[in-house]
Amino acid sequence: MKTDRKRTVDRRRVGVLMGGLSAERDVSLDTGAGVLAALREYGHDCVAIDWKRGTSLPRLLMESRVDVVWNALHGPYGEDGAVQGALSCMHIPFTGSGILASALAMDKVASKRIFESNGLATPPWTAVPHSIDVEDVADRVTPRLRTPPLVVKPGCEGSSVGVTIVTESGTETLASAVARAREYRGPTLVETYIAGAELHISILGDEVLGSIEVRPATEFYDYQAKYKRDDTQYLIPPELEPGLVERAEAMSLAAYRALGCAGYGRVDLRVDVAAGRPYILEVNTLPGMTSHSLLPKAAAHVGIEYAELCQRILDSAGLG
Repeated sequence: MKTDRKRTVDRRRVGVLMGGLSAERDVSLDTGAGVLAALREYGHDCVAIDWKRGTSLPRLLMESRVDVVWNALHGPYGEDGAVQGALSCMHIPFTGSGILASALAMDKVASKRIFESNGLATPPWTAVPHSIDVEDVADRVTPRLRTPPLVVKPGCEGSSVGVTIVTESGTETLASAVARAREYRGPTLVETYIAGAELHISILGDEVLGSIEVRPATEFYDYQAKYKRDDTQYLIPPELEPGLVERAEAMSLAAYRALGCAGYGRVDLRVDVAAGRPYILEVNTLPGMTSHSLLPKAAAHVGIEYAELCQRILDSAGLG
């Protein structure tokens, strides 16, 4: 879909907020650079705001004299309601979900409880607080989840940071996986590994934009597969039964709405193909917009080019 970029645009000064304080800083800088270039194609008055350690975000915002923020941050402090709260206090509209939805989606334990309360299937799980010694984790986990394979992840991170798959034959033990997850924020989440397909469903506004089946060359769709490697396969449309994809899309939209998300997002699922059952893993309220990212790929498949996608997201600012 070609777009006339000479159309009249609003005269608000747009701040593209990028970088941030999380482990996903480099990805955020990549997202921000792409968004900044795209909005300038449309003729917007844009400024890059690189929030880094040692700087004051309110001061950066005031000095930039922005009227609206395109939030290109990822991970803690940018995607968890913290920045959304600061922007709300400063009366600056921003893209993406609001304070509560952002906080709930980033907190994997809280979101799991909301999924389950809404009848949405998610892999069996248990939370392991830091007060439990790593050597005692197995006693906590085994009664609920039984035997490996298990997925161990930080409770409040994104982009598969700190994630380990523990198998009976692997070198990683449950204790070492939990120790690794504890290097990051939140309680440790341990869940049953769902064998099958990896499915990612993009949402724009309040509608499903498209679905992508991901087949990584690595053990799972980790940080390297998402942002660094070029041998990950992206299947659009997914090579799954259409009815199964439709159920997954309906579940994803229900999860997005249950958390109160707005603007755009991406829902990650595992699909037990043999049983014909999708399981929701998490909802991402600020999915990546890099050259490797899934939301732009889903948009391109339905004729929405990158610059138009950025503009549509900007148009939704203030709805969260």
